[in-house]
Order: sequence, then structure tokens, then C-alpha cells
Amino acid sequence: MPRTVRDSRLETRAARDRLHVGQKPHFKTLVPGKLHLGYRRKRKDLPGQWLVRHYLGAERYHIAPLGLADDFQDAGDDVDVLTFADAQRAALAHKQARQRRGKGQGKTVADAMAAYIAEVRSDREATAADAERTATQFILPSLGRIRLTDLTSDEITDWRNTLAKQPARLRTRAGEKQKFKAAPVTKDEQRARRATVNRVLGVLKAALNAAIAPARKEGVTLDPTQWQDVEPFEKVAAARPGFLAVAECKRLINVADAASGFRQLVRAALTTGCRYGELCALEVRDFQRGKIYIRESKSGKSRDVVLNGEGVELFEQLTAGRSAGDLMFQRADGSPWRKSMQARPMREACKRAKIAPPIGFHQLRHTWASLAVMNEMPLMVVARNLGHANTLMVEKHYGHLHDDYIKKAIRA
Repeated sequence: MPRTVRDSRLETRAARDRLHVGQKPHFKTLVPGKLHLGYRRKRKDLPGQWLVRHYLGAERYHIAPLGLADDFQDAGDDVDVLTFADAQRAALAHKQARQRRGKGQGKTVADAMAAYIAEVRSDREATAADAERTATQFILPSLGRIRLTDLTSDEITDWRNTLAKQPARLRTRAGEKQKFKAAPVTKDEQRARRATVNRVLGVLKAALNAAIAPARKEGVTLDPTQWQDVEPFEKVAAARPGFLAVAECKRLINVADAASGFRQLVRAALTTGCRYGELCALEVRDFQRGKIYIRESKSGKSRDVVLNGEGVELFEQLTAGRSAGDLMFQRADGSPWRKSMQARPMREACKRAKIAPPIGFHQLRHTWASLAVMNEMPLMVVARNLGHANTLMVEKHYGHLHDDYIKKAIRA
């Protein structure tokens, strides 16, 4: 059942001026249990806004903006400024328009996610796979069945806030019950969880934005403000994980397991800045003229990584006398390195090298970037080798190192 609405006086400017100012709207019933006219005024020095609220069932509502109230300005010819009577008519017209939509009205968030993933998969398989996992785990269980025409900003906000309080998932074997970390308690745990939720919210918004044009072709008008108005959590970006000093890099290389082939992977990561998956996909033919060719990066694009002298020497050793189609990096038994196989040998190598706290393989990429910046490599060159379109990411995470060396040079 819809909750009982206590009608507010909205007919005159004087009546509205006596209402509480804030985010929460005041409502007046137009159709009992089904349709309400709303009014919200965020500040006394600004005009209020008319809203319409439709009851969807199961204690869910759809709220949409209608226009500004005539608190300071007469309605006149300005169609965005509405009197109380104008707002009533607009609310009823909005209800009738929703009823006329018909074709395509049944499309849900799950349909939008499926269409978006299929579109992305055509040229970015890795990105599509990641979006599919994100949708399956975090979006579809709560929002999947909601029709796009009924989706509200309140529902998305509630989902976002609930997700931020839930414990993070732990890696779980296929077929076993999903395992979780403890619920976030400390400030850093809450920050990390909110950062994850922001990434999930970005995937949801991308899918919903992609659904606007197809819906329009079917005669359905979606209201993008329902999700665009939901802001991501602020101040949740973590500082870039610490990087290894040169001495620590040498210790890590020396103790990394050579028999399994893991030591060569570590050396390659520290001399190229490439991701684990990019290194695992390299073939012998991808090393030519002092560069390695990454056929497909995380973004789906290819790139060349220019090597320094140490890197050239390493890849010359790795490719000597081998067939062009061989994988560059193989395990001791000749099998390829696959997803997550680097985790355990990395932990063991950090323990033997006395690197505490231990780092993950991906932080070798950060180490390469940090050392490159501190050795005064131009930021654009660092960005290109890492596979970034511009220097924004490099400046965000390593810019302080660059600034330190600029100051040092000026002082010298």
C-alpha cells in the first residue's frame, strides 16, 4: 500500500513561504494513492520547484521535475515558471504521457545492462567482461527488475548507500558459497568501499545513458536526471600505493622463483611498466627494434612500449632462438601464465625479500612509473608507455614526485 500523505498547502505563495526549506519535498494529493503534486524549496532566496510523484507499487515512487514555482516571478510567457494550477495540469499530463508510452515501456535495468555489455564487447572484450561481473554482483540483484521508465534517483541513492555499507567480496572457488570480508568499520575501509561503489555507479550510469537513444526510437522518453543527479561519493580516491626503491627491486628480483619462470615476469614488469595480463599475452614476435607491442591493453587499444637498455637486453635473452608464435613468458612446464597465478609467488618473493607490507604484482607497474618520473622522464612519455591517452592519470598519481624533482632542480 502507498503510505498516507499529509497534504501540504501549496496553492499560494504565502502558504508555500511558510513551508520548511530543504531537500525533502512537500506533497499534495491529486489522485488518492496514485498521484501527488510536490513542491521543494532548497533556499529561501531561490524559487521552489514543482514535482510530480507517481506510485509504482510495493512502496516505490517515481518522482520527476515539472518546472519552477512562481514564488518570485509571474508565470507569464516563461513556460518553465508554473502557477499552482499550471503545476496541477502538468502533473496530470505527465501521468497521461506515462500511460501512453506503451511500446518499449517494459525495458528494465537488466535489459539496459545487457545491451550495453553487448555493445562494449564488440571491441573491448576485457571491459565488457568486467562490466558483466559488476552488473551480476552489484547492480542486477537490487535494480535489475526495475523498468527504466520507473527508475528514480531515490532508488539509485538508496542502492548506492546500501552497497557502501556491505562487506567486500573475497575470492571464492567456483561452486562454493561466496565469502566476504568483515563489514567496513575504519575510515580507510569505508573509503575503499565507497571507491568501489563509485566505480559500480559509473558502470550503471554508462548503461543507462546508452539506453536513451534506443528508447527514443521506440517512442519512450527516459528521464536521465534520475541517475545523473545521483552523485558519486566524494574524497574516496586512495593515495597511489607505495613503490619500491631500487635496492628493493634488486632484492625482489634476486629472490623471485627462477625455476618457475616468475623471476623473468618480475624483471619484465619492472623494466616495462606493463600489466600482468599484458605480459602473459606477449609473443616472441612482439619484440622488435627495441620495443614490445601490446596487442590489446585494458582499454582495448594496442600500443608500443619503448624499452631502455636493460629492457632490450632482457627481451633479447627471452627471444633468442625461439619461434615467433611462442609465448614470451611460460611456466616451467611450458604452460602459459594465467589469471591470478602470480599472486602466491609474489607473496613468497616479498617475504624472502623482506618487503613489508608485501605488495601485489600490479605495484611493480607503479614502481616503474614512479622511478621513471623521478629520473625525469617526460610525463607524456611515461603516459604513452603505460597506455594512457594523456598525462592526467600520471599527474594525478605521480605528479608530486615530478614536482619534487622540479623544486630540487630549481634549488640546485
